[in-house]
Amino acid sequence: MCGVAGIIDYRGKTNTVTAVGTMLRSFSHRGPDESGIYNSPAATIGNVRLSIIDLQTGQQPLSDLSGRYWIVFNGEIFNYIELREELEKKDVRLKTRSDTEVLINLYAMYGKRCLSMLNGQFAFAIWDKQKEELFLARDRVGIRPLFYTISNGVLYFGSEVKALLRNREVKRELDPQSLSQIYTFWTALTPGTAFKDIYELSPGHFMTFSRNGLKTERFWELNIGPNRADLSLPEALEQFNELFTSAVRVRLRADVEVAAYLSGGLDSSTTVAYIKDIEPGILNTFSIGFEDKDFDESKYQEEAVRYLNTNHQSITCSSKEIAETFPRVVWHSETPLTRTAPTPMLILSKLVRDNNIKVVITGEGSDEILAGYDIFREAVIRQFWAKQPGSSLRPMLLKRIYPDIPHLRNASPNILKMFFGYKLEDTGNPLYSHLLRWNNSNHIKKHFSDGIKASVNGYDPLEDLSGKLPQDFDTWSTLAKAQWLETTVFMSGYLLSSQGDRMAMANSVEGRYPFLDYRVIEFCSSLPDSLKLNGTNEKYLLKKLMTGRIPDSIVKRPKQPYRAPISSVFLAKDKPDYVNEMLAESMISKAGVFDAGSVTGLLEKIQKSATASEMDNMVITSVISTNLLYHQFIEDQNQKYQNGPLHNLKVINEI
Repeated sequence: MCGVAGIIDYRGKTNTVTAVGTMLRSFSHRGPDESGIYNSPAATIGNVRLSIIDLQTGQQPLSDLSGRYWIVFNGEIFNYIELREELEKKDVRLKTRSDTEVLINLYAMYGKRCLSMLNGQFAFAIWDKQKEELFLARDRVGIRPLFYTISNGVLYFGSEVKALLRNREVKRELDPQSLSQIYTFWTALTPGTAFKDIYELSPGHFMTFSRNGLKTERFWELNIGPNRADLSLPEALEQFNELFTSAVRVRLRADVEVAAYLSGGLDSSTTVAYIKDIEPGILNTFSIGFEDKDFDESKYQEEAVRYLNTNHQSITCSSKEIAETFPRVVWHSETPLTRTAPTPMLILSKLVRDNNIKVVITGEGSDEILAGYDIFREAVIRQFWAKQPGSSLRPMLLKRIYPDIPHLRNASPNILKMFFGYKLEDTGNPLYSHLLRWNNSNHIKKHFSDGIKASVNGYDPLEDLSGKLPQDFDTWSTLAKAQWLETTVFMSGYLLSSQGDRMAMANSVEGRYPFLDYRVIEFCSSLPDSLKLNGTNEKYLLKKLMTGRIPDSIVKRPKQPYRAPISSVFLAKDKPDYVNEMLAESMISKAGVFDAGSVTGLLEKIQKSATASEMDNMVITSVISTNLLYHQFIEDQNQKYQNGPLHNLKVINEI
């Protein structure tokens, strides 16, 4: 795992090695082992390396055998061994044992067609010195990040936004439309980011940049459409087991130790069980617990550890620790946040790194591809209720899926109607499954400043998203639509970024995700809905598969969404000084995103009632994180978090 950065300037600037070096230093946490820069008259590309495969000879930048193409690569190609064998059959003799060299020579042979051959998580840049053209590509579901901007005809790209902002030519400004999206969907819609004129390469896309300009194309997309495989449950179990075994096996390929997260849930317990089957022996696992018992899953973690016999370490996270760590989380996330949930993941990855481990396998992706989230069940129940909107019995089904939320568990039909009845009968809306969630998030925007409101006047994020839906989306089932929205919008933009790549790589740890093997995704997309969501029984296929292989209590336990405390973090008497600073009227006015009077009024209301609703918590988190982002990236220009060192830097100059 690594970080990449580069500048393409056909005017032939002379200081690009220094500039790219500065860009690389901004995220040296992504690659503390080695670094390198390739420099030519038009292109300067660089890499910081977290060495995991081929520790001795896998340094970057690396060229193909002809020397025409040069690559900087962030990620892993898990099937590189098989691809290497294919190259050798064509008399290609490689100099290293790295997946990077396999990738660059595949590109030299097949061009963009090589992307369909790759099973991995990647973001890479290839410079064709003959054509003077840059090729950029990102993996199918956006596990690894890649950002870019163009200023005065010059392309800047990097694994993190902060690298681009190291260049004076790149503007530092928050984007109002993206903020409107973030405070609807919790993330900006790709290819947008929180920053104006800075973009991310969308998942499953590649891009070329030459003297003729920029061109972007898609090479893969998620399809959960109406054409489904006609499989019985035993057939589906057999095929999934075979695919998932392969997905786990290839993700164990490394020249360093591979560990795993074990949260006590079905997904992480499944991945650990498969690892133990494939490679019996000692497996290091890690988890996080909370002092606040409303969020803690420690008893399930302990049960899974005993059953699976792992060498386990856990850390207990306090609200005070979350508060103290949150500014660093915003720095690494590079986006406003509505929740504190990424923070414990940063703390957990530090525990992993403190144990000298670089790679962890995790269970992310299972909920999306196998219909594990409450929002999927909620959509199906709401659609059923909409057929008889006056019914007092049908809304009561919603109590089954929220047993961990007291005010819903004991709610009357009228309360449930008030809470879940938003656009209940708008079942023909292609965004139906998520309308309630996004409407709740929209309440954050009531606190926007007049300036931001004026900037986004007439702009509707839902209309924007509707224009990005697949052509045949209307023919998909309710569940399929909900899965596409959750996977395409939320998983890539929020989960895999703010809680995945950024929190792990902040401590130089690589996460690997077997459930997001593209073969597993495509197989699950082809399954009948009933094998994923059976009535209101979520992840039906996975539960059937794991019965008898992990503790029964974990298979049968209700879905507990991963959350972290907020009120006790930001409203405690002993909260860190920055909280008051970010909530001060002067700071709110300076950042210009929220209205100081409106936020102050909310804080006074909370103080009087001594309680904060879930929406109040989201508003507070949003204001603090947005103002931190402004302070760190625009006002102070990253002064608090200095550039890191570049280790073992080599520069390849080509005239």
